[in-house]
Amino acid sequence: MSSSLIIAIDGPAASGKGTLARRVARALGFAHLDTGSLYRAVGVLVLRADKDPADPVAAAQVARALKPDSAILDDPDLRTDEAAQAASKVAVVPEVRAALLDFQRSFAFTPPGGAPGAVLDGRDVGTVVCPDANAKLFVTASVEVRAQRRLKELQERGIPAIPSDVLEDMKARDARDSQRAIAPLVPADDAYLLDTSAMNADEAFTAAIAFIGSKTGVHGA
Repeated sequence: MSSSLIIAIDGPAASGKGTLARRVARALGFAHLDTGSLYRAVGVLVLRADKDPADPVAAAQVARALKPDSAILDDPDLRTDEAAQAASKVAVVPEVRAALLDFQRSFAFTPPGGAPGAVLDGRDVGTVVCPDANAKLFVTASVEVRAQRRLKELQERGIPAIPSDVLEDMKARDARDSQRAIAPLVPADDAYLLDTSAMNADEAFTAAIAFIGSKTGVHGA
């Protein structure tokens, strides 16, 4: 067992889990890890090496070399469609998943910078990565609300988007995430279900901190 406190925050795309996780980590003085960015990072690094992300040898080599202080984890290229496509290819390589699982658990059990705890957000943190996390949240919202959030995000980045297409893409992604054979997107049995459909960011944060405090005794600043 880890001596650090571990907070697992899972949820579907555009649920607000990433924003919430970063804010919770700042409030508690914990390290934060967006687990999804790891697969994007591996995909981008493979592409930059002029290799095919579907090449299991190349992808596994990059995944094993990834470190918490790797500059790629903060690279804006991780938000591109190219990175998303590459991530989907490396994510099906068993050796990549094994290497990144080790990365995530090491981050959680021994947070960088001597932090007293870690907040990890993703799809399977509470069910696969850290099933013994001190507090688990599953952040969700209606697919319509999440599609609106994604549409706004795309528009703010100057990316043209058709509302109906964004909604259909969101529904398709939900289906893939929940029905995949490996680590499907499902709430942990002991996760707190936080539906943010009718919440703003402050309300979601307040609810999350209250739950985390009830489980750990830590409430943050």
